[in-house]
Amino acid sequence: MRVIFQHKGHSYHADLSRPIDLSIPLRDGHGNPNCFYAPPVAFWPVEAGSFIGSTAKGGPVNFFNVTFNPHGNGTHTECVGHIAKERYVLGDCLKTAHVMAKLISLYPRKTDAGDRVIFPDQLEELIAPDEAEALIIRTLPNDDLKLAANYSGANPPYMHYTAVEYLVACGVQHLLLDLPSVDREEDEGKLLAHRAFWQYPETVRQYCTITELIYVPNDVKDGFYLLNLQTASFDLDASPSKPVIFQITS
Repeated sequence: MRVIFQHKGHSYHADLSRPIDLSIPLRDGHGNPNCFYAPPVAFWPVEAGSFIGSTAKGGPVNFFNVTFNPHGNGTHTECVGHIAKERYVLGDCLKTAHVMAKLISLYPRKTDAGDRVIFPDQLEELIAPDEAEALIIRTLPNDDLKLAANYSGANPPYMHYTAVEYLVACGVQHLLLDLPSVDREEDEGKLLAHRAFWQYPETVRQYCTITELIYVPNDVKDGFYLLNLQTASFDLDASPSKPVIFQITS
């Protein structure tokens, strides 16, 4: 199935029969990305009297409880409610399901302090103003260790807040990246990149989102795609999510 859509006065074709899933599935136990010391994901069957919700254990159906932390266990999308004192819910902030996206790949730059950071000059070479509403960042090197990496206490790469300011100036409304956070793991609660992206609390960009802990396979080429950003209807600032991209042609 193919669709035609308009972007900036140009027509594009998207092949909906070949989705590229950028999410990391949540699995029971420790086989998931973990950050900020979140408890591991847990699945277990409901038990009530003689009933057990597991066909493997003799029950009539599978009927499992699930516990997880949206921010700490896997691919998730968050809104300004993540940092705001006011209550913002993702479902009220994510109003657009399909947007033009650009995928870029880069190496975070190592600083004298040993941090690995994405700086604005790196982004200036890869994305220009008004090119796309969403930016997908694949950090290099890229391997499937990201599917179950324990980032807690590891000081993973992050974005300098001025790099985020550049993306805001470019009109990026939805930022997706394969890191646990746009900010440094330990930054004394400053959250400068989060604040820069949502311009909180001055002029809040309420309808903009950040998606973290994605995984972009190596065989997916940099370039433009149609992004479908799927989330669950949790009454929270964040939700596990399933960003799916589709190849496009003009």
